[in-house]
Amino acid sequence: MSISVVEIEERSRAALSAHGAGDMQAAAVAKAVARAEALGNVICGLYYLESYCTQLASGRVNGTVTPAVSRPRPSAVLADAKLGFAQPAFAMALPEAIAAALENGVATLAVAHAHTCTSLGYFTEQIAAAGLIGLGFTNASPVVAPPGGNARVIGTNPIAMTVPGEDAPVMHFDFSTSAVALGKITMAKAAGETIPLGWAVDSDGQPTTDPDAALKGALVSAGGYKGWGFGLMAELLAAGMTGSVNSIDVSGLKVAEGQPHDLGQFYILMDPGTYHADFGARFARVAEAVAAQEGARIPGADRHVMTEVDVPEALWASVLRLSA
Repeated sequence: MSISVVEIEERSRAALSAHGAGDMQAAAVAKAVARAEALGNVICGLYYLESYCTQLASGRVNGTVTPAVSRPRPSAVLADAKLGFAQPAFAMALPEAIAAALENGVATLAVAHAHTCTSLGYFTEQIAAAGLIGLGFTNASPVVAPPGGNARVIGTNPIAMTVPGEDAPVMHFDFSTSAVALGKITMAKAAGETIPLGWAVDSDGQPTTDPDAALKGALVSAGGYKGWGFGLMAELLAAGMTGSVNSIDVSGLKVAEGQPHDLGQFYILMDPGTYHADFGARFARVAEAVAAQEGARIPGADRHVMTEVDVPEALWASVLRLSA
């Protein structure tokens, strides 16, 4: 069924409020849910709403806490989410981080002790809206085994980057460092489908096409050792630099009860004009070479923002129930 993105945001905000989120917190998270749906990122949209609500009710996430923003060094900004949602913590810290980047050329923003941020690119595109290059990293519950192993050590650990243009981003990517997002495995299981080889291993460390065996085993990194290195980089920046927990110490992100996620996100904000004025020309040179090849594209160049999206009837019924 077709639902407007505006209504998705309104219903999401009502659902979050009904389950204990404060007005500011509910609005910040609902905005992120709606944006994900508008971009067709269903895994990070309404698919997560029931989890947010149940964890608000159980106390696994604090829906009313006010984040604390500080600037420990001239180009470093810290947002302590205090075991609340990542979205309001980022929103409160972003103006300070932008100011720091414009003053110093480069700045970092650490969001500490937060609930899962879900779509990392949602945050880097806000950095790019201020005319800055945004690069982000986060970690998650452990689902990825090291190459050659079978035990989960790190999360899908996404990396996102958004490059600003005159009217819209000229490049945007947001992807997990695992071969696939965990949500695609769970969706394949629910649909009774197999998964491609190269996505996961079973509990013995053997490649599998069975989503159930994959969920009992582990995902693998994209590109083998190369993706594993990027996943570890995201882990060390998201957990090590923010003082938040390692992936291995987080239980399932959607588990209704238990310890708070306590995850971190780490962002680098860069002024593209810091060293010279030719950044745009250098990017255009690459973009022109890509555009000259039929079927090739710059990541994010063809993103389409929808005002209405198709939502499965069962999922929308759940949203209406949660927001009642």
